[in-house]
Amino acid sequence: MKEQGWKQCKIAEALGVTPSAVSQWLRKGREEGVAGLHHRPAPGATPKLTAAQRQMLPGLLERGATAWGFAGEVWTCARVARMVEREFGVRYHPAHVSRLLHALGWSPQKPARRARQCAKSAITHWQQKRWPALKRGLTERVER
Repeated sequence: MKEQGWKQCKIAEALGVTPSAVSQWLRKGREEGVAGLHHRPAPGATPKLTAAQRQMLPGLLERGATAWGFAGEVWTCARVARMVEREFGVRYHPAHVSRLLHALGWSPQKPARRARQCAKSAITHWQQKRWPALKRGLTERVER
């Protein structure tokens, strides 16, 4: 496009990128030629788990936390890290486990806190009868 006389801002607009990205590409092209414009792998450490192990992880998590010897069905990052170490012999810091799970499409969930001795009928009555009555009383006080 540049060789055809296009201006950098028009190239950026046509490609849906920023003008600075076009500038960087043009500089790389001048300095390194076409080879400089090829995709390079992202820098960083190689993953500790193989692709096959990462694919196994959701199935292992679906077994539930109690199947892995934890009390209760809540998966925490620390628990997942311990399970990964037991299963694959690979150690992850609990803070990194959240990134690993996010990459697999899992999101952190907070367990709902409920009383063990809750009575569903009492809750339903309160939601349908008591709360609307209280709410009406509040709005009547505000309107006065």
